Amino acid sequence: MRIVSICPSNTELATYLGLASSLVGVDDFSDWPKEIDELPRLGPDLDIDINKVEALQPDLVLASLSVPGMEKNIEKLKERNIPFHVFNPNSLDEIAVDLLTLGKLTGIKDRAETIVEQFRSMIEMYRGIAVKIDEKPELYWEWWPKPVFTPGGINWLTEISELAGAVNCFAEEDTASFQTDWETVRKKEPDHICLVWVGVRTEKVKPVVLQKRPGWNEMKAMRTKNVHVLEEPYFCRPSPRLMIGLQKIASLIHPDHYPAFNERQGDPLLKLI
Repeated sequence: MRIVSICPSNTELATYLGLASSLVGVDDFSDWPKEIDELPRLGPDLDIDINKVEALQPDLVLASLSVPGMEKNIEKLKERNIPFHVFNPNSLDEIAVDLLTLGKLTGIKDRAETIVEQFRSMIEMYRGIAVKIDEKPELYWEWWPKPVFTPGGINWLTEISELAGAVNCFAEEDTASFQTDWETVRKKEPDHICLVWVGVRTEKVKPVVLQKRPGWNEMKAMRTKNVHVLEEPYFCRPSPRLMIGLQKIASLIHPDHYPAFNERQGDPLLKLI
C-alpha cells in the first residue's frame, strides 16, 4: 500500500506496525523514524498541502483530529475523494484500538494484535507497581506556557501519571486539554513540574522562565528542584512511544520502585516487528 501520514503520531503508529516502508509522504513535523527523512514533506500538520497529497496517489491517508484546526485537512481530503482514516485517541486504550484498526486497514491484523498485546502487558506491569505505592506525588504537566495549557482528566498523561505512581494535579478537569493560569498552578503546589511544550524541541525549553512567574520561586517543586524538561515526542504524541515516556518519568519520581530508565536499551515494542 501507498500510505501518507499527516500527523507525527500517525507516522509513529505506522512504524510500530512495521509500515514505515509503505509511507510515501509525511507532514513536516514527523521526525521519527530516521527512515522517513527522505520522504516528501506535505506541510505542517495544521496546514497540509492537499495538492501534494493527491499527487502521491495514496491508497490510504492517516489523518488526525488530535489538535484543534486539523478539521480543515479532513474536509479537503473529502473534497478530493482521497481515501483516509481519522485517528483521535485520548487514552492509552484508544491508542491500542487505533493500532488494531490500522492493522486491519493494511492487512496485518496478526502483527497489530501482537504489538497491542505487548503494549497492554507493559501498562499492566506498571499498574501493578503503582498500586503498591502509598505516597503519590502530584505532577503539573505544562503543554504550553502562555496561555497555559495542561492535560486534564481525559488524557493519556493522566494515565501515565497514575502508572508512574503519581497524580496529575489537573485530573479533576473533565477535558483532554485544560487552559489555566500561573496563579492557579501556583496554588496547586505540585510536587513536580513537568515541561513538555508541544512542538518545541527539548533544548529550546528554558525552565528559567518559571522563575519570572509571580510567586513561583516559593513553590515546593521549585524549592526542591523537581522541575523536569522532558522530550515532547515521548509525552505529547498519542502513540506507543508514550511507553518510553512512562519508563522515564516513573524512574524519575520513584527510583526505588521502578526499573531505571535506559534509553539505549531500545524500545521493546519495536523488537516485535
